[in-house]
Amino acid sequence: MASFGRVALLLSAILVASTASHAQSGTVTARVAVVRNTSSKQQNAEVVMWLSPLHAQSNLYSFPEDTKPARLAQKNKTFEPHLLAVRAGSVVEFPNLDPFFHNVFSLFEGKRFDLGLYEAGSTRTVRFDRPGVSYIFCNIHSQMSAVIVALDTAYYAVSSRDGSVAIANVPPGRYLLQVWHEGTSPQSLNTLRREVVVTTGDNSLGVLRIPEDEQAVAHKNKYGRDYDEPQPPSPAYPQP
Repeated sequence: MASFGRVALLLSAILVASTASHAQSGTVTARVAVVRNTSSKQQNAEVVMWLSPLHAQSNLYSFPEDTKPARLAQKNKTFEPHLLAVRAGSVVEFPNLDPFFHNVFSLFEGKRFDLGLYEAGSTRTVRFDRPGVSYIFCNIHSQMSAVIVALDTAYYAVSSRDGSVAIANVPPGRYLLQVWHEGTSPQSLNTLRREVVVTTGDNSLGVLRIPEDEQAVAHKNKYGRDYDEPQPPSPAYPQP
């Protein structure tokens, strides 16, 4: 019983310390506005924003490994969500919620994998074991695409529909701010990197204008060839 009591006191102390640390944390907010190079019109789009500590900080929180895998579902011949951000080392589930086969793969950048054909109602998983950007496709349906950004930091968020983004529970200190947007070139993304100082409470970065200067290129299938033209549906076999 004495041993159990010591363990209980230790766990209680850890919980109190963690609560106190989070009470002294900051929240970093911003609004992202994607600007096309052919127009001054701003539009909202999915953007990943993250913070990397610039020096060792004794008060950085210890985040446990995610116990629940992230999900990138296949539904209605699309990936949901289109953009997913995870910590490097995380496992991502790829459930097939459509009534036909899919073949999810990524062979270009980031994590390279091929899940093969798998049927409706089944799920495959992939561990994104290192930081990087992975472009995800289906070998059957050319219109399906998604992006998974794996990060080596716990402080990140994806912008919402209205362009707002917030990273909570950030310990005070100096950080390198970075963003990623699918239609922005690596050169332009590098120009948006900057140092920020986080303090307790709210830390607003204002509006981050992100140029959309890279055109989407039609991708190949997993064999490096063009996709077959879709065939008209057969009365006996519905179109997948």
